[in-house]
Amino acid sequence: MLAKFVIALIVPLAVFIASPAAAQADGIIRVRSAYSVAETIERIKQDVAAKGIMFFSEVDQAALAAGAGIKLRPSTLLTFGNPPLGTLFITAKAEAGLDWPVRLLVTQDDAGVVWAVYTDFKWIAARHGIRDRDREFATATGVIASITSAIAAH
Repeated sequence: MLAKFVIALIVPLAVFIASPAAAQADGIIRVRSAYSVAETIERIKQDVAAKGIMFFSEVDQAALAAGAGIKLRPSTLLTFGNPPLGTLFITAKAEAGLDWPVRLLVTQDDAGVVWAVYTDFKWIAARHGIRDRDREFATATGVIASITSAIAAH
């Protein structure tokens, strides 16, 4: 119940707040962070928790690479979601489970700029041929825009 209430509040707010990101042809949305990798991750996790969204995992890909003797710029994959919303996409098409829960990558480029990167939900809908969940995809888009606005460089 709380999650539905929070989502109902977030979507209009997220639409009101202009996102500094735009989807590319590859379906990837990149949001430039105003913070370090560690602080970006912490702020995203705090915002996810404050919204009542379930946090599932944090995978430090750079640490995994280092363990294999490979040097990798900072790269951490976060997964989180709201099962009452996210599973609706999977009920539309089972293969949509490849894109749920939400995956957000926090990475640092060669210039030291930190980015939060995720897959555009419209692109996910098109990828899986889901045409009967527009309202739900719009809600998910609003939620992720709200989450990334917590770290966005302005």
